Amino acid sequence: MFEIRFHGRGGQGAVTSAELIAHAAIEEGKFGQAFPSFGPERRGAPVMAFARVSDVTIRNRSAVYNPNGVLVLDPSLLKLVNVGDGLAEGGVIVVSSHRPAEDLRAEFKLPGRLAVVDGLAIAMKTIRRPITNTTMLGALLKATADGDKTLVDLDALEHALHNRFGRIAAPNIAAFKRAFKDTVVLEEN
Repeated sequence: MFEIRFHGRGGQGAVTSAELIAHAAIEEGKFGQAFPSFGPERRGAPVMAFARVSDVTIRNRSAVYNPNGVLVLDPSLLKLVNVGDGLAEGGVIVVSSHRPAEDLRAEFKLPGRLAVVDGLAIAMKTIRRPITNTTMLGALLKATADGDKTLVDLDALEHALHNRFGRIAAPNIAAFKRAFKDTVVLEEN
C-alpha cells in the first residue's frame, strides 16, 4: 500500500487531489481511498488530506501517520509545517516551488527523496489560475515512478480528471502532463 499526505491551503484543492488519485486507482482496478483532515479549515488556512492506493482491499481508515509520499501544494507551508514528519523510509516529498531542490533540502532539512517542480508557473500557463492541485499530481506520479510504472496510470488519472472537471478538464490534463515532464527528483542524501 502507498500512503500519501497532502499539504495545502484551504481552497487550493488538496482534498480534490487526494480524491483524484483514489479515483484513478479505482479506474485501473486498484483500491483507492481519500479523505480530508477535519478541523477549522477555511480559505487560506493550512489543510491536510490523505490518500491510499493499494493492490488489495484497504481496511485501514485512520489518518496517514507514516506516508510514503508527501505532496506540498504551497511552498510557504515549509516554514509552518514539518512536512517530512513521519515520512516512511524510502519516501518522497513533492514540492511546488520555483526554487531548486537542493536549496529546499538544505534550508528545510527535508528527508527522503525530494521532487520539485514550479507548479504555480505551470498552472498559470495552462490553467490560467494559481491552483496547483492537478498540476502537482503529475509531479507526484513522476516522483513515485519505478521505471515506466507509476503510482496510478497516467491514462487513469486523465480519465479521473475528465470525470471530475468535464469540459474544463483539458487544461488540467495539460498541466499534470507538463509537471510530469518537468519534475526534478533529487535522491536521498
